[in-house]
Amino acid sequence: MDTANGAVYQLPRVQENACVSPREGVVKYLLDYRPSPLPANLDLQPLRDWFQRCRERGLIGRDPTRYDGLAYGNISVRAGDGFVISATQTGGEPELSPDRLAWVSAFDPGANRLNAGGPAPPSSEAMTHGQIYRALPRVGGVIHVHSPVLWRAADRLSIPATPVDVAYGTPAMADAVDRLLRAVPECPGGLLSMGGHEDGIVAYGSDLDAAGAALLDALARAGAEGHSQATSS
Repeated sequence: MDTANGAVYQLPRVQENACVSPREGVVKYLLDYRPSPLPANLDLQPLRDWFQRCRERGLIGRDPTRYDGLAYGNISVRAGDGFVISATQTGGEPELSPDRLAWVSAFDPGANRLNAGGPAPPSSEAMTHGQIYRALPRVGGVIHVHSPVLWRAADRLSIPATPVDVAYGTPAMADAVDRLLRAVPECPGGLLSMGGHEDGIVAYGSDLDAAGAALLDALARAGAEGHSQATSS
């Protein structure tokens, strides 16, 4: 459902089947999407602010020379029993508007199925976001970015990583994320690297400020370490 000039109109129901393409940004889960309003009284400003901050740093975006020219990165917040996440292929947009959000109400990694409402269909990484919220009940915000610097330095920075043979957006990735997070102590903010998803880094925290702080801190450490290594070589 969306609004224009005070009028309300209903978007057609969308169903997407699983896709086996390895291309970035392709939805691989079975999606049952029914357009609806977003949760009442949800503060969208943190979503919009952190989307913009990540865009300014190239962590979310679209680059014609990378990932087949498709948009990359997504962001979400916990909302009731589900979560609100940026819509599919929003990374290249200049800002995250309310009509480019989805509300995921349920997901089942075993069946590779996800149910969502909101103004637009959810990101291809929605299953991974959901698994983080399920594994860590105190987490309230998740940011998935693409950072070659952090991805290549994950081991050096002690960022836990999923196996290299696990593809993004799949039940196997959701399972790998679940096992990885349950093996590390929960804290206000943390990172994980998607070993089989080039440049993929996920930040999570009690809210988006905590997730974003963890991300920026890791980038600062990566830069400082890189400088140290360069000057000592």
